[in-house]
Amino acid sequence: MTDPLLLVGDVGGTNARFALARMVNGRPRLEHFESFPAETHPTFLDGVKAYLDGCPVKPTGGVIAVAGPVTDGAIDLTNSPWRVSEGDLQTLGLNPIRLINDFEALAWGAPVVPEDELASLGGPAQGDPHAAIALVGPGTGFGVSALARDAHGREMALPSEGGHACFAPGDEVEDEVLRILRRRYDRVSIERLICGPGLLNLHRALAEIDGRETHIDDPAQITAQALEDPTSPCGATLARFCAMLGAVAGDIALTTGARGGVYIAGGIAPRILPFIQASPFRRRFERKGRFQDYMAAIPTKVILHKHAALLGAARVAFAEAG
Repeated sequence: MTDPLLLVGDVGGTNARFALARMVNGRPRLEHFESFPAETHPTFLDGVKAYLDGCPVKPTGGVIAVAGPVTDGAIDLTNSPWRVSEGDLQTLGLNPIRLINDFEALAWGAPVVPEDELASLGGPAQGDPHAAIALVGPGTGFGVSALARDAHGREMALPSEGGHACFAPGDEVEDEVLRILRRRYDRVSIERLICGPGLLNLHRALAEIDGRETHIDDPAQITAQALEDPTSPCGATLARFCAMLGAVAGDIALTTGARGGVYIAGGIAPRILPFIQASPFRRRFERKGRFQDYMAAIPTKVILHKHAALLGAARVAFAEAG
């Protein structure tokens, strides 16, 4: 009997990615990968149907990871107008089919990402193999999850909406950034600053603090100018962004007990890898007062694998398929 071929998906606020997955030597392998902007199709169901129509073999079930909380088998994407339920997907002949949070999928996927597709941001090469790992990720939004592990090899993913926790400033400049953003938002979450749109919020706030004007209205412009000239105002913004990301990643590590490691996912970190490696990221990650030694023993790594969430969705799909 051959292993089944199952549908896996990773649907965010910007892009939708789908693949067929099979298990090979106990590890998920992806085939027939396709990615397209979410706006290409008016509904989530249309996007899935379009992918299935092009598949050489029709899967009978699977798991789709989505950017937002899943409630009673349904999803209303946080940063997208798409909505769908497992019941809707069953009308396409997918049964069993599950929707899970995208960072829950990343929690399952991170341990099976090959080492050569991880980049170190400091700390030891390996963490405690029996301790939890944490995932944080700036992209269209800011995702957070963890994978609890024990000495018996048992694992449990812990999806969360940690990106919507309150932002905690780490110095006087960030105190002022918070004050400025409070004029616009009643409550300033991590996601208001540490994601693509948040980078623009941060840049404008820093410009106001410095008493200068800025006409930049696209986060990609900030990143491009920062990489070209790290000493520019955009370079200062991106350095502050990396420092704040390190501080938040450290807070998540303390909260989850992630002595197994903290993985940085999402679309931003891989694109600025040399910059973030040279930034204050790791210093702010470890700057936790009496727990600095605790933090120094935790590895921090960027996931370079473009489809880690699909690997995690595949692990869940095959575990449930038996």
